[in-house]
Amino acid sequence: MLKQASALALAFAATPTGEQTQAQVIRTADQRYKSADAAIAREWTAANSFMKKRDSADRSRGGGFGYAAALLASQRAWFGYRDAQCVIAGGEYAGGSMKVMARFGCLADFSRERGKQLAALRWRG
Repeated sequence: MLKQASALALAFAATPTGEQTQAQVIRTADQRYKSADAAIAREWTAANSFMKKRDSADRSRGGGFGYAAALLASQRAWFGYRDAQCVIAGGEYAGGSMKVMARFGCLADFSRERGKQLAALRWRG
């Protein structure tokens, strides 16, 4: 399970003045998600480029194995999974002020993990 509880705890961390407004907490959670999303975009670009190069270099299988196509299908499926899971994570707080923060925290956690997965796909050799 992802670290949703720790993400929420970070979102609610007090400022030096003592407390955060609801808007500040949501803004912080949104910024964490945007940062993780930007990182995943960079990792996607690098992994996709790597897979395309592997495909073009591999002539033994009739024009390439299809790494880039498989990566694209995987990424599309992953986005659907992440988004659905994060709706559920926010649903725990349906009707409450924590719903948005829980969803952003979930999106950030999943995106950080996916970034690591994409980075690991750039094999040596």
